[in-house]
Amino acid sequence: MKIDWKRKLSSRKFWALLAALATSILTAAGAGESVTLQVTGVIGAVGACVAYMLSESYADANGSGDKTEE
Repeated sequence: MKIDWKRKLSSRKFWALLAALATSILTAAGAGESVTLQVTGVIGAVGACVAYMLSESYADANGSGDKTEE
């Protein structure tokens, strides 16, 4: 079974999973609330940027956009 990484990395569910996993691990390790919040924020921001870049590259590759017929 081949993993479609492009689809996986653009999934909000995937990034939510990583944020939840990081929060759980940091809490179990005894990290403070501010550290946990900062790490979760960074994961969310990176996830949003990756999803945006992949969706834009997909749109560019498919030639989508406003084209007027001649």
